Amino acid sequence: MSILNNQMMREIIMDHYSHPNNKREPNNDKYQSIHMSSDNCIDNIEVFMLSEGDKILDCCWTGIGCTITTASTDIMCDLVIGKNKKEAEDIINNYFAMISEEQYDEEILEEANAFANTSKQAARIRCATIGWNALRDIIKNEEK
Repeated sequence: MSILNNQMMREIIMDHYSHPNNKREPNNDKYQSIHMSSDNCIDNIEVFMLSEGDKILDCCWTGIGCTITTASTDIMCDLVIGKNKKEAEDIINNYFAMISEEQYDEEILEEANAFANTSKQAARIRCATIGWNALRDIIKNEEK
């Protein structure tokens, strides 16, 4: 994925912002959820995860988010659906490593690599991580 140039990154982000795959209400009450909001942006979202045993069956979100929040949360959902929780945690950890400019595995992040330059825009870090923090918290809460 290191072949992504700035234009490709913008296209991925705008596609997920304009046509989010996973922005919807959950279809039953078995989903775990966490509400997240931001003081310095319009972000006010709720992330939902449905799991059975160790497998994530579905991940979706609702609410209002800026372009970066909408796209990053939507891509996150795409990446974790069908994965087990350990795989999801690995994806999340690699995403945060990328945001922090640490070593990470580009291959498992797929379209999330579009946010590789986020660390250069400090005001956007919260937007790019709000959904990811929510999912990480849901998984941790389920493990308790």
